[in-house]
Amino acid sequence: MMPILNGKKVVDLEVGGVDSGDYPDFSDAYFSGGCYEDGIPLTDDELNKLTDLAGDVLWEMAFDSLI
Repeated sequence: MMPILNGKKVVDLEVGGVDSGDYPDFSDAYFSGGCYEDGIPLTDDELNKLTDLAGDVLWEMAFDSLI
């Protein structure tokens, strides 16, 4: 499930800062890129906000990136 930010669905999310040694916390992981469904890219501030608001999605994507 993709998160919603500012009332719009966010797609094409990318994660950064994933370290397998940090499993299961992934405390250094963050959203490094993404855009709204209409194609408008997220700003750094929006990516930071999304990192704070959608920790479950971030964790799942960080975990999946290690497989």
